[in-house]
Amino acid sequence: MSAIFIDLDGTLIDPKVGITSSIQHALRELDAEVPSADELSFCIGPPLWDSFRALLGERADVSDAVNLYREHFTDTGMFEADVYDGIGEMLTELRELGLPLYVATSKPHVYATTITEHFGLSHYIDGLFGSELDGTNSDKTDLLAHALAETGADPFKSLMIGDRRYDIEGAQNNDIRTIGVLWGYADEGELHLAEAEALAGAPEDIGEIAAEMLGVE
Repeated sequence: MSAIFIDLDGTLIDPKVGITSSIQHALRELDAEVPSADELSFCIGPPLWDSFRALLGERADVSDAVNLYREHFTDTGMFEADVYDGIGEMLTELRELGLPLYVATSKPHVYATTITEHFGLSHYIDGLFGSELDGTNSDKTDLLAHALAETGADPFKSLMIGDRRYDIEGAQNNDIRTIGVLWGYADEGELHLAEAEALAGAPEDIGEIAAEMLGVE
């Protein structure tokens, strides 16, 4: 069985305001240096734990930072986002390929489920895979291994769509084919260096690329 997995942050929605404001809240409460929202854009994509280690130091106990982040994110941050233009049409085209469609995100599934429902995305998908609150499956390699085990999908006949190298590398580590999207938060050249199998410049490009890669019409 084939399946299509698709990232959430930076691929379906632009979460910059909510994520960066929640990180700033946590850092402020910890009396740490508080970078600007633009300086925190690198935090969109990788596991939250890794982002706080980068901000606070590798040896820092980031548990308090994560808890403070979640206070703000649960209250307002998760809704401070926008669905990218063309995403509804893109998801409709992917659905028309006749394959199961799943969101696969490093974000905890309890938040991701609320977000997809709030922004009207849940009716396009067959399911959602996210991390646990303790960080389990926040790494995309682990997450996609879990998703494959749960769905029974054949990785060689499946596809991962995402905007960061974490999506591409996690898929490659599970033998899943990849499409990198260029409207998200990857640094310049990041998806090329990660060796994404295909690149899409806009949501309207995804359906045709996915159909060709998976050999469906």
